Amino acid sequence: MQKKKEEKLPDLTPSYKDLIEVFTAVSSEEDMKALFEDMFTDAEIRDFTIRWKLMNDLYQHVSQRTIASELKISLCRITRGSRMLKKSNGYVKRLLSERYKDHYQI
Repeated sequence: MQKKKEEKLPDLTPSYKDLIEVFTAVSSEEDMKALFEDMFTDAEIRDFTIRWKLMNDLYQHVSQRTIASELKISLCRITRGSRMLKKSNGYVKRLLSERYKDHYQI
């Protein structure tokens, strides 16, 4: 049996950089909302929102089982968020620490 030749994916680094620049250039909540609604499907926005909610809940020590039950998501999905918060230099962790003004958790 012959292996399928893997298709080479394009280098998306320049587009990723461009996207970051577009996001950082948005200066108002209204404009960011419009950008999200243009670029992402309702399902993608819901996924982002769920990810952010679970990160906030984990940071505030809500149990993973409670989060899974309330958001109707699997524990596997929550595990990724938990790993992100365990990174000592993680940006999300720092962001949440500043948001909740409890820098002792960093």
